[in-house]
Formats: sequence, structure tokens, C-alpha cells
Amino acid sequence: MSTVYTIERFILEQQPDYARGEFTNLLYDIALSAKIIASKTNKAGLVQILGEAGGTNIQGEDQQKLDVYADSIIMRMCDHTGRLCAMASEEQEEFITIPDRFKKGNYVLVYDPLDGSSNIDVNVSIGTIFGIFRCVDWNLRGRVEDILQPGRKMVAAGYVLYGSSTMLVYSTGQGVHGFTLNPELGEFLLSHPHMRLPEPPAYYSVNGSYFHRWSPGTQKYLRWLQGEIEEETPNLSSRYIGSLVADFHRNILRGGVFAYPAETLKPEGKLRLLYEAAPLAYLIQQAGGHASDGVRPILDIEPQEIHQRTPLFIGNSRLVQKAEQFIREEG
Repeated sequence: MSTVYTIERFILEQQPDYARGEFTNLLYDIALSAKIIASKTNKAGLVQILGEAGGTNIQGEDQQKLDVYADSIIMRMCDHTGRLCAMASEEQEEFITIPDRFKKGNYVLVYDPLDGSSNIDVNVSIGTIFGIFRCVDWNLRGRVEDILQPGRKMVAAGYVLYGSSTMLVYSTGQGVHGFTLNPELGEFLLSHPHMRLPEPPAYYSVNGSYFHRWSPGTQKYLRWLQGEIEEETPNLSSRYIGSLVADFHRNILRGGVFAYPAETLKPEGKLRLLYEAAPLAYLIQQAGGHASDGVRPILDIEPQEIHQRTPLFIGNSRLVQKAEQFIREEG
């Protein structure tokens, strides 16, 4: 590229002529939050914010110090701007209302402030995941109905990967675009325009140690991924980091499928629908792929509560559709 695009410039040029700037500025608020979080994750061991914070989140998982910090940064960056009517975070038991002293906005932000936090202390890549909806009723302050919307109603989604470099990847329904943070300039620069899942895919990402906990159809699917079933067998290598954003990011660049299936004793799955599965499903569709719970598209699921969980198969369409086939045949 001969032109250098900062994320601010790119967002502004992508917005339609009639835009008032509210949505554009919300995306930049998220980018700014990502810069602040990245500055801490890149020197976490030096500022003594590694390790557990001593509490648990609504999921019953131990909160890491960086979890709490990231959640606080995003909330404080977005609660007063007049762009949001409500927020919901994986780390908060209830949805977050905008204080009455601040102007109510027209959008809803759902986010996982620091996905993969169990990997923080061992210096494995972690990330932030977010999705944006429009408020259901623009005349009312935020309600739970504004949060409980299917992913297909999202107007934007994205993630930030904190690794060897910090990348922000997002879509507003006009393709998927990736930006890499230049630490010298303090700016996200466009590095991966129009990201698409390549064909043929290269990897499958699944924790095979849980094999005995899966249904027969899911077990058959893994054997197919491994090339043990002679039925249009894919030629894939196994790669599994255990950090959702990192696994997803690798697969969107190299092609493949990520799976976190339901278990016989946990039919609802583990991953959160609103904060993890739905935003990534929005992105994968924009990149030419598909996301499913094994039965139906993730984007079509109507959430019943803000911390709802779901099984997830996400990646190249053929690989995900094969999972649906095996699961459908078992029943």
C-alpha cells in the first residue's frame, strides 16, 4: 500500500455521508481502550499486575488482575461519551447502565475485556472481543432487551490480539480489516485489508483431551478432521493454543476451524454467546466463513440471558458444515 491509513482515518473514510459520527467515535473509543490495555499487557511482569485478583467473575472463574484492569478501562472509556445506551461485560454480573448524569447514546456494547486470561501468567497471546448493537428503543435508557439481541443484528464486531504485536481486527459489515499497533507512533495502522479465509484451510483447533466427554457425532467429526474417516478427508494440521482470540486469528489468516463442542454433562457448552461466539461469528461470516453451535447458525440464536453459553464450531464453511452433518446424523 502506498497510502498509510491510521485506524482513525480508515474509520472516517468508511462512514457513510449521512453519519453523525457517533458510531465512528465509538469504534475509536474501543481502539483507544485497546492501546491502554496493550501498554499494560506488554509490561505486565514489570508492573506487578500479573496473577489473580482474588475474586471470581459471574462465570465462577478466577479473575486475573489484568481482567479487572481491562474491564475497568473499557467501561470508563465508554460510559460517559453519549454514544451508548448500555453495556454488558463478561466480568460483570448484571448489564451496565449508563449513569443518568451522562447523555444516552444509540448503541450497545458487549465485550469480553480479556479473553484467555488463564494464559496471562505464561505469556501466551490474549485478547479483547467486542460486539456492537443498536438500541432496540432509542427513546428509552438502556434495558436488558437492548443486550439480548441475536448476533445477526450486530452492526459491528471485532477483537484485539495482544501478542508479539498488538492487532485490532474489526468489521462493520463491509469486510474484515486488521490494524497493527505501531508502538513508536502510538497508532493502529492498516496492515490487513479485506481479510478472507483462504482455501484450502490449513488447521483444525480443538482440545482433543475432552474427546470422551463429547457426543458420538462430535467424536466422529474429530476423527474426520484427523483423516481417520475416508469421506472427503481434509488435509489439516492440528494447532490449539487454548486462547480463543489467538486460535481464531491464526485460522482467519491461514484457514481452518476452531471447535469448542458441547459436552455430555455440559450440553450448553462453555463459551459465552454474547461476548465471544456472536462477535466472532459476525467476523467469520464477513470473511467468507460460517459459525454454528452444531445445529444452527450462531448468528440466529436468540439469547435468553446475558451470560448464556454455547457450543461453537467456527471457520471455513465446509469444515463447519461437516460438523453439523455428523451431529445431525447422530440424532
